[in-house]
Amino acid sequence: MSVYTTIEEDELRSFLSNYDVGELVDYLGISDGIENTNYFVNTTTGRFVLTIFEQHSFEEMQYYLNLMHHLADHKVPSANPVADKQGLYLSHFKDKPIALVERLNGGSIVDTTVDHCAQLGSAMGKMHTAGLSFTTEQLNPRGPGWCQTTAQLVIEKLSSDEQQVLDDEVHYQKEKRHADLPRGVIHADLFRDNALWDGDNFSGIIDFYYSCDDVLLYDLAVAANDWCLNEDFSLDREKVSALLSHYHQHRPLIDNEQPYWPAMLRAGALRFWLSRLYDKHFPRAGELVHTKNPDEFKNILADRIKNTEQYLAYWPSL
Repeated sequence: MSVYTTIEEDELRSFLSNYDVGELVDYLGISDGIENTNYFVNTTTGRFVLTIFEQHSFEEMQYYLNLMHHLADHKVPSANPVADKQGLYLSHFKDKPIALVERLNGGSIVDTTVDHCAQLGSAMGKMHTAGLSFTTEQLNPRGPGWCQTTAQLVIEKLSSDEQQVLDDEVHYQKEKRHADLPRGVIHADLFRDNALWDGDNFSGIIDFYYSCDDVLLYDLAVAANDWCLNEDFSLDREKVSALLSHYHQHRPLIDNEQPYWPAMLRAGALRFWLSRLYDKHFPRAGELVHTKNPDEFKNILADRIKNTEQYLAYWPSL
């Protein structure tokens, strides 16, 4: 959500004239995150988020926005795109896709509780269930193939010990990530900053711009690695149990998923270690760009590897 592409006030007013959202009151660039350009936009009729997509094609964005509308239409707590006067969710700005999305109430949180993880699990269960009726498919753009390719790009930048860890994990995941497990639409990036809270109540899921078809359990693992994290990079057992058990109430987990839980935790850690390594060593220019430290996920991956058997036991009695 860094600002890579600047939109001036007159340009924004011209853009908003294509929507039935009233007149512009004010707007502000958002500096969190690293992928797209985002602005908070307030008009005389409501609050919105304007996103300029820096890396996705127009065709890719059709998938994301149609998915977001499908989920919102199926009562999944999530951000809903706004259609323009022609009924379209997407248009062009400076040769890039641009969209307007309803802004949910509340904000993101830093410190999580067991109750937060329980509410998130329920929302993810609803999301995965609703996604099963979404007929358009899209492969994970940062799935196993991307991990293998990116590992080759960054490995020469690492110490010899880091190189060994990376090489070993890429080979370990070659079998695990292709397991025959329940698949469907996943968010793929459901960190704390991609969910909003109105007080202690879950407001909704945002930023679906890595969504794709993949193993559903992998999506839970990506979330657990962030929401259930202790200060020493280990996982909090109560939070993991709350996440999975409340998820299970909406999309029942099956016996075959449990043995792969530690492997999916490792897969999620690997994916984000690699993306942060890539962003660090191959940075993009931007007006307000925050590159996240890859060492956090290096340490998370080290913990998940060390405690593979322990985390298997964190699976709740369902």
